[in-house]
Amino acid sequence: MFTSLLPSPQPPRRSTRFSGWRIVLLSAVALGMTGPGQTPGVSVFVDPMMASLDLTRSQVSTAYLIGTLVGSFALPRLGRVIDDRGARVAMALVGGVFGVALAAMSGVIGLVTLVIAFTGIRLFGQGALTLVATTAVAPWFNRRRGLAIGVTTALGSALLSLIPVFSQAVAIPFAGWRGAWLILAAAVWLIVLPIAVRGLIDRPRDVGQRPDGDAPLDAEAAAAADAEAAAVSFTRRQAMRTPMFWAVAGGVSATGMIGTGLAFHQIDLLGEQGLTPVEAAANFVPQTIAALTTTLLVGSMVDRFASRWVLATSMAMLAAAMIMVPLVAPGLLAVTYGMVVGAAGSAARALEAASFPKLFGLANIGSIRGVVTAISVASTAFGPLALSVGQDLTGSYVQVLLLLLVLPLGVTVLGLVAKVPAVPDRSDPAG
Repeated sequence: MFTSLLPSPQPPRRSTRFSGWRIVLLSAVALGMTGPGQTPGVSVFVDPMMASLDLTRSQVSTAYLIGTLVGSFALPRLGRVIDDRGARVAMALVGGVFGVALAAMSGVIGLVTLVIAFTGIRLFGQGALTLVATTAVAPWFNRRRGLAIGVTTALGSALLSLIPVFSQAVAIPFAGWRGAWLILAAAVWLIVLPIAVRGLIDRPRDVGQRPDGDAPLDAEAAAAADAEAAAVSFTRRQAMRTPMFWAVAGGVSATGMIGTGLAFHQIDLLGEQGLTPVEAAANFVPQTIAALTTTLLVGSMVDRFASRWVLATSMAMLAAAMIMVPLVAPGLLAVTYGMVVGAAGSAARALEAASFPKLFGLANIGSIRGVVTAISVASTAFGPLALSVGQDLTGSYVQVLLLLLVLPLGVTVLGLVAKVPAVPDRSDPAG
């Protein structure tokens, strides 16, 4: 098996000081380094690449769609690497290859090579590194897992938002768009690989600790606790049989598709509503602030409330953002729109990361979340194209957004009727 070819890292040193919050910080930094593979990070390269490669916006959007879709297919397998070999090995593998993919972006010469390079950065950046960074935190917390993952996602998103600013203001003017991709590749190698090799610890018991910093157990009690945890953990197939899995996956996908479309076309979309390009670009600021606040709030909500109510809240925010588009105008309405979009974009992702360990256990959480991440990444491929086609056909983005309201409404209904997953039946041979 492929994972058997990966090297085993040196075991970490045992420590009496709880390492969970250090893992949160390191995972947040790794999450921030997914920025070059995320839509905002790519968006600042679109115009200079179009001009240099003599490609149209539709061609670049189509290359982005194909690369995103192709890249999403491998994510369930990469999730299995996390389960089999741990987050340290998985992050080292993903970080190394992600840097290679970013370096490859500097060498694209046409549409075909652009598709190949997009496949690499979307698979290993937006998909795999995000999956590893958020999953690495889960084993370190039980009672405060939602809060911890919320902090990870909030800090990571804050760092991520700096990537397009750095690229636009520093890297591209200094080295051109090709050189800027090489700078980003070097940054990923220099930051992510040391975190993986020297910083991460797969499980609390590897250093004689317990989740949440609880007092350590003796060997017999620890073995019993591990056996109990494994008994209540779902396999990937069992999790995918539950309606709640598909409700949360649908929420993440709806948010990914629509949110990516809104971000990809933000300058043009808000330009239709009277904002200048500078005002439209500045709208990312309230989006980021709202996203950070919402991520922390949703993480805490998962610790206290049923997932269905958190899901319904996130879908209500997404629907509100879509309905607000024709109402946006320069000034307060634009800022309010940005805050709603930012909150909606972060809520469903924070819900999935924090709720799946609670719903399905930890034993197979990498492969379970890998499926959702694959679905989510694939969904983001269609957002820019759907809004672009709608705008071409109707002359506005409003009509297509109103049609797409069926997605958050449908997810809300499914989430409200879905039952909380029961403890899996170990006698089921198909499990």
